[in-house]
Amino acid sequence: MVEQGRGEKGIVLVRQAVGALQEIGIRLGHSQVLGVLGEACGQVGHSEEGLRIVGEALAEVTQSGERVSEAELWRLKGELTLKQSGVRGSASEVTRRESQGKGQRAKKFVSCQFSVPNSQPSTPNPHAEAEAEACFLQAIEIARRQQAKSLELRTVMSLVRLRQFQTTHPAPRTALAEAHQMLSEVYHWFTEGFDTQDLQEARTLLEELS
Repeated sequence: MVEQGRGEKGIVLVRQAVGALQEIGIRLGHSQVLGVLGEACGQVGHSEEGLRIVGEALAEVTQSGERVSEAELWRLKGELTLKQSGVRGSASEVTRRESQGKGQRAKKFVSCQFSVPNSQPSTPNPHAEAEAEACFLQAIEIARRQQAKSLELRTVMSLVRLRQFQTTHPAPRTALAEAHQMLSEVYHWFTEGFDTQDLQEARTLLEELS
């Protein structure tokens, strides 16, 4: 529902799910559901609340030891940090809306990037950029350790988008080339699934960088 533009109603349902899990004492998957809720909040412009919820999810990961969504949570923290600093929606979000307008199937609610595709943020925030980059690098390290290639791909895309448009990196061309190489390596690891949203976006991003 959030992906289809009914954000507030969708968030109500996710909150009900979180409340139901808490009420009956089920913790399995709790951090993952919190991540979905945090991402949904970011989708509708409540990035500060989304950051708080993702922070709770990361704390739950530490407490429970359930780390299946740990890399994605760190990626979401980076994206929401950028969103809170005033960075607008990404090219992938625009493409998704255009595809939905043409009657194509909506993307499954799994990811959301906030980098600016064609312009600098209206109010550059070097601290936010550095914090977001640290989150992305943490997520990549975790994904590689877990051999979670899909999560690694998604986070490397976030890193590439940030390095494309960040304002204060000491060696922006070198840093972007490094991220480009990372994206190329993880993309070419895949042998199937090239019709999925993440791999389609990765291919488009590689073409842009080339």
